[in-house]
Amino acid sequence: MFYPLARHLLFKLDPEQAHELSLKQLARLHGTPLDIFFRQSLPQRPVTCMGLNFANPVGLAAGLDKDGECIDAFGAMGFGFIEVGTVTPKPQSGNDKPRLFRVVPAEGIINRMGFNNLGVDHLVERVKAAKYQGVIGINIGKNKDTPIENGKDDYLICMDKVYDHAGYIAVNISSPNTPGLRQLQYGDALDELLAALKERQQVLAAQYKKYVPLAIKIAPDLSLDEIKQVAGSLLKNGIDGVIATNTTLAREMIYDMPHAGEAGGLSGRPLQHKSTEVIRLLAQELKGAIPIIGVGGVDSAMAAREKLQAGATLVQIYSGFIYKGPALVKEIVTNI
Repeated sequence: MFYPLARHLLFKLDPEQAHELSLKQLARLHGTPLDIFFRQSLPQRPVTCMGLNFANPVGLAAGLDKDGECIDAFGAMGFGFIEVGTVTPKPQSGNDKPRLFRVVPAEGIINRMGFNNLGVDHLVERVKAAKYQGVIGINIGKNKDTPIENGKDDYLICMDKVYDHAGYIAVNISSPNTPGLRQLQYGDALDELLAALKERQQVLAAQYKKYVPLAIKIAPDLSLDEIKQVAGSLLKNGIDGVIATNTTLAREMIYDMPHAGEAGGLSGRPLQHKSTEVIRLLAQELKGAIPIIGVGGVDSAMAAREKLQAGATLVQIYSGFIYKGPALVKEIVTNI
């Protein structure tokens, strides 16, 4: 009941201003009587994935709470897991503003944020301070000024710092907003990165005496052959999970709508079927050996079911949450 009014007011603001204001208010209200506006009691829908136990299969996708400022507030909404980040070794401001656009007729969002974040050390402190009892995934990336041939080093720096504090680690090699990043999804570059991550994971598992799963986040704009190659690399390197998908560069679903010409990645309902098809093709290649986390246009219980029936074990929401609010979490968990 409350969220439609809040959305009406927030949508009068610039999207990034609205985002920042929302996070500040969530952080301020959590733990006070006013958190009744977003706190929810949800049915238990336990799921095991990547060796981890999730209270329910609905997670918050990376990018919404990059710096881990509202983990407990999102936990109060009933999310089964929360993925924070993408975080980089050094703080960075991201791309020039404006860089976030609503495509309201399609319930979509275009962003070219560029991994704006306060750095991995800040995020680790926020995760350590959180009281949320669910699974926290930490999504890691590379700094913009790190040459792509040295990108592996940034991922390893982040991995070293987050390992002891993460339920799982998500490796973002598919954002369209960091120049050259998507090159890491292909061929030898992918194999080299995955092998290095897996080797470091084994070292850290011995050091901390616990195993933290690794999940790779891929783009929706891959061809069938590229999906097969990615699946082969994931299997060969023993990766624990795959997140499908990131945002798309495609615009055919919104070509005549406001902001369609803006550069960046498109998320929300226009991505729904494209990401589901990638999940279906991945599932055919992986044959259950590696679990899939489905994300992209999950804006209803039926959309979530489509992802699960295509082969996902868990789902994540982002744009659907912006348009529909906390009630979307409850709708999906209740009706999945």
